[in-house]
Amino acid sequence: MAGRKWSLIVAVVALSFLGASTVNAFDANALARLTAEGSCQRCDLSKAQLANAKLSRAKLAGANLTGANLAGANLAGADLTSATLMSATMSRANFRSAFLAGADASGAKLMGADLAGADLTGTILTGADLTGATWIDGSTCASDSIGSCRK
Repeated sequence: MAGRKWSLIVAVVALSFLGASTVNAFDANALARLTAEGSCQRCDLSKAQLANAKLSRAKLAGANLTGANLAGANLAGADLTSATLMSATMSRANFRSAFLAGADASGAKLMGADLAGADLTGTILTGADLTGATWIDGSTCASDSIGSCRK
């Protein structure tokens, strides 16, 4: 009887961990739509693995990319207006001439990202690491560029 009780407890704990791992995870259908159509406006791509993805001119306005991995991704000319990019990894990503107006990139990792010509009007960068990023005017952000580009 004690063995069955422990088996049940282990099963419940395991299922709770499995359920917890899918909470706040991206929608697989949304990722498929982005891949096929280059568009996924207002969709859930939180924690999606998009490193080195080719997403130039993608339509991602209002998308939730919280905690997503966009390291090295090409988002040149993409529309990320009002997107949520909190704690996303975007180091070495290409955002050249992208639209990020009203986006929330709090705590994002933008080290070495290219933001030249990007529209950052109203973009929230609180705690974002911009070390070595190419700023909207083409200058390089200094190593202490947290929350804003220091030159």
